[in-house]
Amino acid sequence: MLIGLTGTPGTGKTSVSKFLESKRHWKVIHLNEMIKEEHLYTEIDEERDAVIADMELVSQHLEEIIGGRENDVIILESHLAHYITDIVIVLRLYPPELKMRLESRGYSEEKIRENIEAEALDVILIEAFEWCKKVFEINTTGKSIEETGQHIEKIIDCILSDSEEELSEYRPGSIDWIDLVP
Repeated sequence: MLIGLTGTPGTGKTSVSKFLESKRHWKVIHLNEMIKEEHLYTEIDEERDAVIADMELVSQHLEEIIGGRENDVIILESHLAHYITDIVIVLRLYPPELKMRLESRGYSEEKIRENIEAEALDVILIEAFEWCKKVFEINTTGKSIEETGQHIEKIIDCILSDSEEELSEYRPGSIDWIDLVP
């Protein structure tokens, strides 16, 4: 079962996916790394310090990796995961806290502003609704990697046991930071 773990850069996707990979031994594909390492992009955007993924090549490469493992839990970690998976968990973070994280990573002011606005406007959550059959969201604000990991485990375990009625707290719509948009 391929499950996307997505969210604005800085919300905790990579850290929590590494935690889950270690704790639960779930296969995690770090999509952004794969795209760069395997040259699955069409161009490099120097101005935005990003690569433009070739989603067709990405999908083909993922099919090669995942083929025959449809019953295993495989987490696809990336701010692009919702374009590929049918089930996605969107990590959310209070924009002022996100700003501090991105500053500590050395992001440019423009890139910080772009990501904070995207988080406040629910950009990835809205895209997830457009692309995915099942969408869940977790507010990671003030939560440790372990706490966030426990929430993700609960979602995945409930999906696997066909008890999604227990997941009402993760249904999108309770997080609203629109008032923080400049």
